[in-house]
Amino acid sequence: MLRGANRQEIFHDEEDSIKFMDTIVKYKIKTGMKVYGWCLMGNHVHLLVKEGEEDISNTMKRIGISYAYYYNWKYFTTGHLFQDRFKSENVETDRYLLTVIRYIHQNPVKAGIIDRPDEWKWSSCLEYYGQNNYPVGLLDIDFILKRFSDDLTVAKVRFKEFNERKNKDACLEETGNDKRKVTDEEARVEIRKLLDGIEIAQVKSLPKQRRNEILQNVKKINGVSQRQAARILGVSPNLIFKA
Repeated sequence: MLRGANRQEIFHDEEDSIKFMDTIVKYKIKTGMKVYGWCLMGNHVHLLVKEGEEDISNTMKRIGISYAYYYNWKYFTTGHLFQDRFKSENVETDRYLLTVIRYIHQNPVKAGIIDRPDEWKWSSCLEYYGQNNYPVGLLDIDFILKRFSDDLTVAKVRFKEFNERKNKDACLEETGNDKRKVTDEEARVEIRKLLDGIEIAQVKSLPKQRRNEILQNVKKINGVSQRQAARILGVSPNLIFKA
């Protein structure tokens, strides 16, 4: 899992998501790594991969640096985009392999953004369900599907039933600390209304007086917590508290 520094937003539009996925494709080709599952959220990324010809730490570092360069160029920002190091764990059994892929696909469901995994465009779920999804050819889906049946048609039916089953799966994500009155997507919409054309990513780089004026107004949005606003704007909660 890659997370934005201070839980800041790392994807603001479709161009950002496409750029990140193109970066994954680039380093899959360069390193020979296998990609079994993925999901892009507003401020973090889940990946289920098998390392290729180089250590996965080096591959993830390359991906992070490449995308951060693009992000800072596009939004005229500087500094770290991601937390210092990605979080990871080994997947050593078939049972946990399937738990992880379901956890990844259900991430936006459990965040309250959608009702079903296949309603989220930016994950590997659609391709597992037999639908076209960007980027084409990234996934090695047979590795997962053959855990359900050697007949891929049967496997897709069984996978879908498993993938949508209610559960209490918990993998890398912290639990219990992110309950909120509105979702990040809803909060993002309300914050953009206040910015009058300013990009969310640019708020932290504004002159102090202008930045504080915006932060004061953000604090007044009904249902948006200061911690949530800090995460979306890429600033520290203390900065919002003092504004």
